Amino acid sequence: MPPAKKPRRRGRLIVIAFVLLLLAGLGYGAYWSVSTVRASFPQVSGELEMDGLSAPVTVLRDANGIPQLYADTAEDLFRAQGYVQAQDRFWEMDVRRHLTAGRLSEMFGEDQVETDAFLRTLGWRDVAQQEWDEQLSDETKDYLQAYTDGVNAYLDSHSGAELSVEYAALGFVNDYSPEHWSPVDSVAWLKAMAWDLRGNMQDEIDRALMAQRLSPEEIEELYPEYPYDRNDPIVTDQDGATGYIPPEGAGEALEGASTQLGSLSEILDELPSLLGPEGSGIGSNSWVVSGRYTTTGKPLLANDPHLAPSLPGIWYQMGLHCNELSEECPYDVSGFTFSGMPGVIIGHNQDISWGMTNLGADVTDLRLEKLENGSALLDGEEVPYETRTETIKVAGGEDREITVRTVQGRPVISDRDDELASVGDSAPVDSSAPDRGEGYAVSLSWTALEPSRTMDAVFALDRAADFDEFRAAARMFAVPSQNLVYADVEGNIGYQAPGNIPIRGEGDGRYPSPGWDSDYDWTGYIPQDDLPSELNPERGYIVTANQAVTYPDDTEHPLTTDWSYGTRSQRIADLIEQKIQDGGKISMGDMQEIQLDNVNEMAKELVPYLTAIDISDPYVREAQDLLTGWDYAQDADSPAAAYFNAVWRNLLQLAFGNKLPKELRVEGQCLRVPPADESQPLEDLDGDTRLINECGERSPETAQPDGGDRWFEVVRDILEDPDNHWWSAPATATLAAADNRDELLARAMRDARWELTAELGKDIDTWSWGRLHRLMLNNQTLGTEGPGPVQWLLNRGPWNLSGGTDAVDASGWNAAGGYDITWVPSMRMIISLDDFDDSLWINLTGASGHAYHANYTDQTELWADGEYLPWAYGRDAVEDRAEHTLTLRPARAAGS
Repeated sequence: MPPAKKPRRRGRLIVIAFVLLLLAGLGYGAYWSVSTVRASFPQVSGELEMDGLSAPVTVLRDANGIPQLYADTAEDLFRAQGYVQAQDRFWEMDVRRHLTAGRLSEMFGEDQVETDAFLRTLGWRDVAQQEWDEQLSDETKDYLQAYTDGVNAYLDSHSGAELSVEYAALGFVNDYSPEHWSPVDSVAWLKAMAWDLRGNMQDEIDRALMAQRLSPEEIEELYPEYPYDRNDPIVTDQDGATGYIPPEGAGEALEGASTQLGSLSEILDELPSLLGPEGSGIGSNSWVVSGRYTTTGKPLLANDPHLAPSLPGIWYQMGLHCNELSEECPYDVSGFTFSGMPGVIIGHNQDISWGMTNLGADVTDLRLEKLENGSALLDGEEVPYETRTETIKVAGGEDREITVRTVQGRPVISDRDDELASVGDSAPVDSSAPDRGEGYAVSLSWTALEPSRTMDAVFALDRAADFDEFRAAARMFAVPSQNLVYADVEGNIGYQAPGNIPIRGEGDGRYPSPGWDSDYDWTGYIPQDDLPSELNPERGYIVTANQAVTYPDDTEHPLTTDWSYGTRSQRIADLIEQKIQDGGKISMGDMQEIQLDNVNEMAKELVPYLTAIDISDPYVREAQDLLTGWDYAQDADSPAAAYFNAVWRNLLQLAFGNKLPKELRVEGQCLRVPPADESQPLEDLDGDTRLINECGERSPETAQPDGGDRWFEVVRDILEDPDNHWWSAPATATLAAADNRDELLARAMRDARWELTAELGKDIDTWSWGRLHRLMLNNQTLGTEGPGPVQWLLNRGPWNLSGGTDAVDASGWNAAGGYDITWVPSMRMIISLDDFDDSLWINLTGASGHAYHANYTDQTELWADGEYLPWAYGRDAVEDRAEHTLTLRPARAAGS
């Protein structure tokens, strides 16, 4: 989570490392291990008194530490939920609330000031406060307050190392102790969710930056149309599609805006990614199959959100059960939630089940602003903009003050960077633009900056009994906009697209727009009744995997054009069709098989071209032969998968990387290539003696595509055009320029052979995809940038994984940075509507956030091996699996 290392921070972390070494019980520190590390382990059996309860609450935990709560009232249920989550995950909760409030500097010092300043500019916490004050129902506020009281009941009886080992270290360095929880802390987390799932902001920046070097036609070649003829949208009521036509003059209007937008891109890259990195191909899978096609005769529903790996994992498994269902206590829900939030986000209750994937709607717009002398230009007139002062408290340092400017309610995000503050000669040259003067500022329109009722929606989903109530709950789910899939015990399946999605006046959101022209303002939100919905489609199943929601002609108002391109969704649909053809039925085992499918769809297209090339170098040909007969599965032990993905990475660099503008370059892993002298035979050399970093020629900052399924489409579109201008690469000291497809592919195969020789050895029989494609689980704070001892104590891994970018089993990697895993199926679940106790679930890590607890990463090995845990739901099934029983009793009055 913290940004780049700095000497001062490194010094502090070395001290922390020393403390943690003691706490871990190394050497003679066994006393510390028992008394300090274990002090934070929660009590999970016996009885505890708790203020505010009206009656006892039972907490049953299985061997994996997953809690199931039973209470007489809803308030008691959520009060106990707060207490139990604080037992397991309070450090995580505390860091999250400091991030959403722009207060990380209070915990970690001055290295977090820039991050805090940016988040204060966005004002997440302020919007959450408005939601609490103005939007949320009284019932929701009662539940949030009950949850808060539960968290604070735990804090009142625990402090320092009793809360978590991290507090022992942090308190030693910064004399830090946490303050009480508040309901707004819970609401603010929704803004963090919305930020990481905000849609196409990075695409908007990237297209604008490309405009300085590429023609509008070339930009559109790198953002091809969604392939409606090959990959179905979610809702398929009608056939047909319309292509996107870029706005005339878009490239000219944005020429020269590269300085401020390039700097903005750097700021966004440095911000903590709470849920996952952006980029094509990143998303989630969910699908539901009608009982007509299942072995149980009732629907089966699957979901696996793809998010950044973290330790502890982002999800927290839990069951919330009223002892007797009634209007006053209507909850009997189980599933996945976030630490710090009451309720369940994804899962099922006694009547319905639901899953989520990111819809990807365009809910942000960057606006160029003309600001001078305390005013902003708007429709030819100078209008005052608003300012406010924010004070950032810094642990171990002096307070910092920043000024936040807003134009028509849009925060000016360019104020947070020196380069953005003054753009010099870099300014749009469109004749309609105002004189550049000292340059343009950049502001942000974003739906999450307006108060909403999303927290109301969470509780409404948890108690919904049918599709109508499900849709009513979805109407309140404003941000982030999600694809919601549905199934119920009566056999219905459905889909609903919720969210506040803007209607634009002028422009389409693909490029930054002029803030000085109100014609480009939003005119409202798409009416909820107009958002796509589906109930019991004739095809008998619904698949959502971030693909297009509908055909373009089927919606009056466009949602976006920056979809994932349907690689995963169509693969899932094809696998379902294969299962049900000729009267076949889908079982729970089939659902697992689909969820773990790791086939590389791009390999199916590209491998025939690669194997057809005549390679004269025997060492490269030896690697090329791995692709012959390969079934395109990306198993961890597959040498062919390792080689193909290396070829793909090198292909992208050669064909596109050096043609993109320098502002799009990211710090990546250097590619390994042979040196000028290749005369000595490979078998006479050891390891990578003959290999050098190409950083000497290309620079470690490589303008390289991320490799997601947008790039699948880009390459697919030019495969049958061997002389396309993208099939070119410059000459090097030892190689002639590549001038056509086959020459470039041959060079990519050669470079990949040398790269893997350096990474995996010269014997291709020892190569495996998993040795390249590794997962590390890093503690999000002290384990991310700390010295080796800290990482060793708090982090876990590596795991060698199957799967890959835009496989259904999407263990994603970014081609610009190497093969290590950057996003994963953060959990997997499969729900049986015939018998909820037959359902399956698995989490990336474990229930506990305590580094040495048995449930810290006890699910990870199962997750990595594609296994699941039984998901007990009914009281009898829960009790059968229970290993621990804790009773929370109302606190007795003093003296009683």
